[in-house]
Amino acid sequence: MSKPARQIHLNLNLHSAGSHPAAWRAPGGRPLAALEIAHFQEVAKLCERGLFDSVFLADVLALTPDISPAPWWVLDPIVLVATMIPATERIGFIITQSTSFNYPYNTARTFLSLDHASGGRVGWNVVTSYDERSAPNFGLEKLPPPEHRYAVAEDFVDAVLKLWDSWEEGAVIADPATGVWSDPARVHKIDHKGPYFSVGGPLQVPRSPQGRPLLVQAGSSDRGRDFAALHAEAIFNVQSVKSEAQAYYADVKARARGFGRDPDLITLLPGFTLVIGSTEEEAWARKRELDELGGGVEASARRFAGWLGVDPGDLDLDQPVPEPILERIRSGVGAVAHGSKGFADALYALARDRSLTVRKIIALGAGGHHAIIGTPEQIADEMQDWFTDGAADGFNIMNDIYPSGLATFVDHVVPILQRRGLYRTEYQGRTLREHYGLSHPANYFAGRRNGQPAVAAG
Repeated sequence: MSKPARQIHLNLNLHSAGSHPAAWRAPGGRPLAALEIAHFQEVAKLCERGLFDSVFLADVLALTPDISPAPWWVLDPIVLVATMIPATERIGFIITQSTSFNYPYNTARTFLSLDHASGGRVGWNVVTSYDERSAPNFGLEKLPPPEHRYAVAEDFVDAVLKLWDSWEEGAVIADPATGVWSDPARVHKIDHKGPYFSVGGPLQVPRSPQGRPLLVQAGSSDRGRDFAALHAEAIFNVQSVKSEAQAYYADVKARARGFGRDPDLITLLPGFTLVIGSTEEEAWARKRELDELGGGVEASARRFAGWLGVDPGDLDLDQPVPEPILERIRSGVGAVAHGSKGFADALYALARDRSLTVRKIIALGAGGHHAIIGTPEQIADEMQDWFTDGAADGFNIMNDIYPSGLATFVDHVVPILQRRGLYRTEYQGRTLREHYGLSHPANYFAGRRNGQPAVAAG
């Protein structure tokens, strides 16, 4: 039997009011979106109408230094997903939770509980936390170095996967006639003894309807790429230039193959930030209007300079990024060093293009996710180009304003992708793993009991 044709996967990166910082102020924007459960439910239902695989909620465990311009991560994403589940039927939800500030047992129980509540539609975005502002909120002066955080994460994920498998399939009998609710022989202590965590188990919650929740990661550093290639079933990556995305795609797939995994079972989802208009001129006018609401290019330039750790006067808006500052970006000096390596690399890929002025780089989002300001056809063309040319398996999209920008995407971009045979016309399954084309995984303890090789990770 021939393999089915590849199709684009779509995930929404849900930033409350919209991906643009001024979305909450815009006509059609929602000033209190970050606090309104009905808003999140509406956006999730809209994504489901667009047949998306999933909705993703990022999380940061500290306030930004300046909280006045925009609402960002306000409510706990676990609570938000719990409210979006009953408002939807098919779409999945990917929730961020840090391995640096939690425990395996609590994480395993919370995610598996949500997975049961949703009928198997939940995934875990595994992060190690890079924001130094988080540390004092958990009694630390500063974050441990990245290598230590990844070592903790390895042990953490190993324990969680064993806990998720601590109940075999068939362990729940629930037979009123015999009075037997569960089979103790199919429920296992895990007795995990790792370098950082000791966990007895078993979990209180039976096995997931989808086998186990989807594992998602966003590794950009060398260590992060290894972690993603070993564990992740979907990867959120950050590239603003197609050639960089192709190199990342090839590298991570090769690493996965080196770990004995089938690289075709790992879905790479680079971020696309979208502003859509019926014409390209209309899209750019919409973008300029939002930028002006956010303080204009001058305010954006000040934020950009602050992130680079330079004086705004060091940047000429109508010239490329100066070579000395370009070197700061490349070597990770200043504020860049304390942020995401993926975003820093994406900015460097843009800034080293000497045809791009500072003004243009800022208009394109100052690095980070690939920005497209254009028509539905132009957006579909770009998606098709990246998808068919070894740069992506799908996209983690961000719309400027919710719900209006997302509605435009669903109503005008999705049909183009469907007509080209690049995107589903209906859901084929009910679980998140099925949306991503993944099978029901074998149970670690059942395999061990039956004398079969089984691993909990990967």
